[in-house]
Amino acid sequence: MRRRDFIQGIAISSAWPLAARAQQSAMPVVGVLSAEWPNAVTADRLRAFREGLNYTGYFQGQNVIIEYRWAEGRNDRLPALAAELVRLPVNVIVIAGSTPASIAAKAASSTVPIVFYVGTDPVSIGLVPSFSRPGGNVTGVANFNAELAAKRLELLHELVPTATIVAGLVNPTSPVLAEAETRDLHSGPHVRPYAPCAACQHRTGN
Repeated sequence: MRRRDFIQGIAISSAWPLAARAQQSAMPVVGVLSAEWPNAVTADRLRAFREGLNYTGYFQGQNVIIEYRWAEGRNDRLPALAAELVRLPVNVIVIAGSTPASIAAKAASSTVPIVFYVGTDPVSIGLVPSFSRPGGNVTGVANFNAELAAKRLELLHELVPTATIVAGLVNPTSPVLAEAETRDLHSGPHVRPYAPCAACQHRTGN
């Protein structure tokens, strides 16, 4: 699936709360929460997102308002930004491609609909209780990129069979995702039993 098609799908799935709440507000508000910076890559994603909204009959500035919040690479800012969107208030919060932003949005509200796109198991990190019955106010799509870490490590071992030490970089400011990625790396057939990184534990306070 192409990235543009996927993000259009997110837009379509996020449109239902707008229609349901149109009676409550002159113009519904969509909150977009991003852990990234506004740049060429995010601009392309957001353009596809707006096209998806257009497809469902919503046009920015005409019958819908879009509020953007950027953490600019600082995950510690996400809780405050998510809370700010909730206070506006927004009718729905959309997160594309950020586990930390999804977790922050869920923590900020148990009533505002949240549509996420993450690269790990949303059940294991607590975003939803199950796939068949996500319940609550959170729904979305996961591509399980993190679960591919062990396979990538296995392929690397086949390419360089003499390697005995392989370094894996994770973001300590996102302890939930870092834990999931590290656990998956250590689940491979050529890796010693999983043990949390002491340095990461120290830096994240866990």
